[in-house]
Amino acid sequence: MAKRRVAYRKSTQNRFSMFLVSIAVLMILIVVSVKNYELKQKLETYNAKEEQLQKQIDAEEERTIDIEEFRKYTQTKKYVEEVAKDKLGLIYEGEILFKEE
Repeated sequence: MAKRRVAYRKSTQNRFSMFLVSIAVLMILIVVSVKNYELKQKLETYNAKEEQLQKQIDAEEERTIDIEEFRKYTQTKKYVEEVAKDKLGLIYEGEILFKEE
């Protein structure tokens, strides 16, 4: 009879231990799942931010090209003539200037 009690205690302790281990594994699984979800949300946020920043970079590169083209244009004789006519009212000799009223 003593052997039965010891066996019963070991069986009960073994079941309780398995129950605790199962709960611990379940808790770890839940924590890992929650962290996985949070990481996916962060990844989506970072991807959206990366896309937005890439659009800004593209826009700035286009703007840089436009500025470079304008810089080259401002160094031409045609630009100097336009500014002289528009801003200063200068004209070539023999040229007639028509002004709007």
